[in-house]
Amino acid sequence: MRSGGGGTGSTAMWDVARPQGPSPLAGVTMAGFRDRRVLPVDLRVIPHPTVMLALEFGSGSTCVEDADGRRHHGSLVCALGTGSRGTVRVRGEGFELVQVRLSPVVARAVLGVAPAELDSAVVTLDDLWGREASRLREQMDDASSWGERFALADAQLARRAAAGPAVDPEVAWVWRRMVLGCGLVRIEALADEVGWTRKRLWSRFQAQIGLPPKRAANLVRFDHAVHRLVAGDGAAGVAADSGYADQSHLHRDVVALSGATPATVAREPWLAVDEIAWPGSGHPRRA
Repeated sequence: MRSGGGGTGSTAMWDVARPQGPSPLAGVTMAGFRDRRVLPVDLRVIPHPTVMLALEFGSGSTCVEDADGRRHHGSLVCALGTGSRGTVRVRGEGFELVQVRLSPVVARAVLGVAPAELDSAVVTLDDLWGREASRLREQMDDASSWGERFALADAQLARRAAAGPAVDPEVAWVWRRMVLGCGLVRIEALADEVGWTRKRLWSRFQAQIGLPPKRAANLVRFDHAVHRLVAGDGAAGVAADSGYADQSHLHRDVVALSGATPATVAREPWLAVDEIAWPGSGHPRRA
């Protein structure tokens, strides 16, 4: 396990821990965060093409305020693409948590419900897992290291995935093609390749992944684009390489999905910490 708080600026607000190796469950990545700022955290949530779990433990506290102004406390689930237009914020003080990123392909089995069936973008883990959620928190409280906590989370996720419903193989294949293609895919062509009609793919994909195919592909494209902006690439080059019609198109899309301009989103703490918590997590430059 390696850990670090980042160098300067926004990433210095946390101590960050990473597992020694990949999760035994495909489609799962995780990192540990410990707040060490004097002032409370107040962050804009940037949409991401995964379902995110925040497994809280310790004596600190976090609160996620959703687009309707509702406040959610404790361990939480954020649905695929949560945070559009900057309407979801995370606030907290002295918190400790393991953040898990679930591919939507495995999220259905792990959560016990299809992502599309979640009542809102943010739900408490207690609502989905009941006593299992509080028992996991107790075990993480008692653990003496990040390594133990990662192992506990992996074991819980693997148990649930083994017992939960799987997505259709065709849906899983289409999602992986979207990710490999950085969102630059034609939905009709993917439907043809799996032997489905466009209508059937649209229906099955939205029910099992949580977004319609076109919106899911756009989310993947956005994620790659904003991480290139964070890395210091110019907006014009990012727009051209990422399939946007022009720089104005990129600007509109970034504002619609994050609530911030490309220049502002490139400085967001939510994104800046990624290279520490999930190094090399897959934001390739397109030639």
